[in-house]
Amino acid sequence: MSAECPTPGVLTVEQARQLVFDRVRLLEPERVALLESLGRVLAEDVVSDIDIAPFDNSAMDGYAVRREDCLGASLERPCVLRVVEHIAAGHAPQRAVGPGEASRIMTGAPVPEGADAVVMVEVTRALEAAGGAGGTVAIEHEPAPGDHVRRRGEEVSAGQAVLRAGEVIGSAAVGLAAAAGAAEVVVRRRPKVAVLSTGDELVDVSERPAAGQIRNSNSYSIAAQVLAAGGVPLRYPTVRDDPAVTRQAFERAAEEADFIVSSGGVSVGDFDYVKPVLQELGEMTFCKVAMRPGNPQTLGTIRGVPFFGLPGNPTSSYVGFEVFVRPALRMMQGFAALDRAVVSARLSHDVKKKQDRRYYLRASLTRAAEGFVVSLAGSQSSALLTAAHKGNCLLVLPEGDGFFAEGSTVQCMRLDVEEGTPL
Repeated sequence: MSAECPTPGVLTVEQARQLVFDRVRLLEPERVALLESLGRVLAEDVVSDIDIAPFDNSAMDGYAVRREDCLGASLERPCVLRVVEHIAAGHAPQRAVGPGEASRIMTGAPVPEGADAVVMVEVTRALEAAGGAGGTVAIEHEPAPGDHVRRRGEEVSAGQAVLRAGEVIGSAAVGLAAAAGAAEVVVRRRPKVAVLSTGDELVDVSERPAAGQIRNSNSYSIAAQVLAAGGVPLRYPTVRDDPAVTRQAFERAAEEADFIVSSGGVSVGDFDYVKPVLQELGEMTFCKVAMRPGNPQTLGTIRGVPFFGLPGNPTSSYVGFEVFVRPALRMMQGFAALDRAVVSARLSHDVKKKQDRRYYLRASLTRAAEGFVVSLAGSQSSALLTAAHKGNCLLVLPEGDGFFAEGSTVQCMRLDVEEGTPL
């Protein structure tokens, strides 16, 4: 059972990525509880049902005063006012402030009628009754107009949008939405991603491998990458090297998921059934990309559901997901920033490569006085994940050059910051 790749030759990374993007769609919106929206993309504006702030309130503990009573007040020449009320946060004032009067006021409490400034307690001195209601207070500072008063509607007016569709919900945005009365918000749905690993050699992580067997680590690492990309991983049982089993697993995935990711079975081995089953059930778009690690990358669709076949080697799978699958999942969720930040860095040592393909090397990026410096994070074997774990970037070396000397300027894809983060 074999399958011919429909795309002749080997695609560039850019060509392959565009074909991936052409096959994904923006997911429909859904209404979720406010805290569940964290990190997701808004699909509808959040409109406030009230003014924020909803009333003039004090920004300090102190005294609400009429500024004209306190003109020229200083430590040497304080103005003395009669305290008519003590206003706590959450309580409405019962008295207006008249000439020669003040109200003791707490942070967040409504400013009483007649008062146009708040003098913080640190520049006052209690004279009678500890400066509370019925006593007097010396004001030792001349307030500015509106001093320490948060005005009604200062942040937003009722009916105004506090958050716009397309924005990513952060913790501050959650607070804004809560202040606007939005217990629920409408966001783009998270993609359900089927994660399948193929191969008779695979055993579950809870099993001790026998001779010729390995633990199915790809199923877990890919599922973790799906979570990190904002998706919902659907982790399927290991798919054995059998065309009927492969067909059954792919058909189920196409019914249950918005995107399918497999690992293994995409090369040219005698028991690699992913590509022929893919062609049988749907279509295969390409199967080779000029990159290392991971030359055998496969794109297709099964019953309209995008399918991406990653190589079986753990690092090849890890890199392929970062380059192709992660940005596609972000596109489905409505994120504007699809790609990891790329920065220039200086090589700390010589690096050699083949000239015919682009390399994505697992590396560590550090900041020095003269800028970023990058070095390989360990063995670059596609079977080993340690360098990916220890590194914080992918060192990207372009096609066409075979040697990069120490001190050369290279490009690094940062894996330690979210897409769209200012650097």
